[in-house]
Amino acid sequence: MKKLDRWAMPLKGTAEEAYSTDATANDPYRYLIGFDNRFNSEALKGVLPFAQNTPQRVKYDLYSEQLNGSAVVSSRKDVRHVWMYRIRPSVAHGDFRASLDVNKHIESCFLSTNPNVESCPSQQAWDPFPLFNALGAHDHSASVDFVQGIRTIGGKGDASLEDGLAIHIYSANADMDRHAFCNSDGEMLILPQEGRLDVRTELGCMMLSPGEVLLIPSGIRFSVQLPDGPSRGYIHEAFAGRHQLPELGVIGANGLALDAHFCHPVASYLIDENPWAITYKFGGVLHSCEQNHSPFDVIGWSGNHVPVKYDLRNFINLVNSSKDQADPTLYCVFTVNSRKGTTALSEFLIFTEKWITAEGTFRPPYYHRNMSTEVMGLLFGQYGGSSHVLAPGGLSYEASYMPHGETYETWKDATTRELAPTKICKDTMAFMFHIGGPIKLTQWALHGAGAKTLHPSLPAQWESIRPHFFDHAEQIAAETAAAKLEVEKRQVTQDELMKSLQ
Repeated sequence: MKKLDRWAMPLKGTAEEAYSTDATANDPYRYLIGFDNRFNSEALKGVLPFAQNTPQRVKYDLYSEQLNGSAVVSSRKDVRHVWMYRIRPSVAHGDFRASLDVNKHIESCFLSTNPNVESCPSQQAWDPFPLFNALGAHDHSASVDFVQGIRTIGGKGDASLEDGLAIHIYSANADMDRHAFCNSDGEMLILPQEGRLDVRTELGCMMLSPGEVLLIPSGIRFSVQLPDGPSRGYIHEAFAGRHQLPELGVIGANGLALDAHFCHPVASYLIDENPWAITYKFGGVLHSCEQNHSPFDVIGWSGNHVPVKYDLRNFINLVNSSKDQADPTLYCVFTVNSRKGTTALSEFLIFTEKWITAEGTFRPPYYHRNMSTEVMGLLFGQYGGSSHVLAPGGLSYEASYMPHGETYETWKDATTRELAPTKICKDTMAFMFHIGGPIKLTQWALHGAGAKTLHPSLPAQWESIRPHFFDHAEQIAAETAAAKLEVEKRQVTQDELMKSLQ
């Protein structure tokens, strides 16, 4: 069979599909709109069967295949699955083998028994991670694709226990050439910071730009190309969990991230009768197999276990108050449920341009000790809000229950300046993984190649903090004496009253 160009198949879909977007100069693909919807999409008209999922014979003799992202017995609202109609079933592949040679820096177990991770109570901050040098080699010409360039920063739980999460960064300078990846451990949230990602999934193609976020559900195979050259970004991996929109509560029906701004791929397919390698992350370990054809041969699909992307610039910021500060829930794009009931496993928060209008209020982030771990990154712009520097492509870490806050200089300015409505975070996009409870950091991040970008957060910076309480000693003494005199007067009055009653 003649090999077709890798990305040459038309991505038009059919006229009968649900409402979809148009291609743009920055993004050549069309998308289906909505969140948590059940979509139907076909690259060739008539391949989706009517009124059943597994007809005796599918048009063009395609194979019916279902991918379940939830237990078979689930409430209707929790059912996650997709039916695919493909040229070959996924089972047509070679033997599996362990693949430590692909990437030995991905961690999925954050239990104390793993010597590659450790607890860290002190705050940490990394300057931008190298854009080309993902493997720690000095040769920047080394070829590193998306999967090879993943490095784990930290996490909690264990993928094999289907509980917890991992935080990674990635740095890549090469396309995944006939190489696909599949995460069986959970859902991946991908945030490019530098360079676009051209992501082909089994269900269609998606272009991801800095400022956008992509969710790849568990079990979906995908491959990444780099249309702008080297790319760098962040990954939030939820083991056996899924990212959901937060409940709106008293906000009402509108605000935060709107369903209408989420984009799902339109069915497309790639015919390539050449050897492909598929790497699976399974139980925290990488395994690979080979097959003699493209894994992206789905002609049509139907369901809701589907990749989705969102442009974070569309987030509706509601943080605008008359006094005091809003809690981080008003910055929440996604939340991942945990087994602890009302405590989320993790929340993905976004910080964009907004007005600050609070009167008589300390406006910077106040000093606090939070049960959640705060892992923060910057996509572009300049962000204040901590005592350490945060640059685009870098990362910061504040441990669970550990105290943190602004510098003394920031405190002094914020407590003395004249307040007026002010717009902050202009041309800036920062994010936070707000993780319920403590996490462990990797040896790579603290002591290995990742530590080369650590910049010190020295305790000496807090020595400049002045206890201004003592500046008011005379006033405090006078007020204390006056209060004591008032108490004595009240006591005399009380004694006189008691005597009169006797």
